[in-house]
Amino acid sequence: MVPVTGSRSVAWDAYAAVLFDLDGVLTPTAEVHMAAWAEMFDEYLAGLDTSRPGLEGADTSPYTDADYFAHVDGKPRYEGVADLLAARGITLPHGSPDDPPSAETVCGLGNRKNGAFRTVLERDGVRPYPGSVALLDHLRDLGTPLAVVSSSANAPAVLDAAGLTDRFVTVVDGRVARELGLAGKPAPDTFLHAAQVCGAQPAAAVVVEDAVSGVRAGAAGDVGLVVGVDRGAGAEALTAAGADLVVADLGELA
Repeated sequence: MVPVTGSRSVAWDAYAAVLFDLDGVLTPTAEVHMAAWAEMFDEYLAGLDTSRPGLEGADTSPYTDADYFAHVDGKPRYEGVADLLAARGITLPHGSPDDPPSAETVCGLGNRKNGAFRTVLERDGVRPYPGSVALLDHLRDLGTPLAVVSSSANAPAVLDAAGLTDRFVTVVDGRVARELGLAGKPAPDTFLHAAQVCGAQPAAAVVVEDAVSGVRAGAAGDVGLVVGVDRGAGAEALTAAGADLVVADLGELA
């Protein structure tokens, strides 16, 4: 690992690629995701009939931000649904990614949430974090290949809305991961694939993440540097997950 010099300094020219998560790292879409998850889960839990066989002990209390960070943040959409339901004592059929949003399956609920997210994105748009754009500008000037690695299938739409699409060599999102059979975060597979596309060995790549699961993925991939961005997960949690450096805003590293 190339050492971090100073309190907030990275020798960026020592690395061959930088791999960014999207939501919460480059754009504040995590807030849109959180609102969409809350809307979907609150509606589902409030309408759940706990007299049905197998649901007698289900926890239908309101969904909270703590649920998001503990079970959903940074994970592929359907995995987040399954983890939250398991924590609430609810078991549903997995279903298929083609399930309609009305289907009472893991995939159906995931697709219901995805519809809510797209509605908010189309209505309100999204602006990238200024500090993140400053770092992207700096890395562009250095000629460093950049990639986005996101569990979200909405990553291309978000990048387009934020005006960032042309900044990246590749976008490894949820759809790409499924097509290539890559395990999602916290497995390192998607980051390692992005590094390969960028022409970088893992040890010469940097992972930039705000989610505990994403930081774990970077650490598991033995990349050269894992930068945690604390947007709510907490610096201690990100460090414990394997972040070598934690900042509140990427402008600190530009």
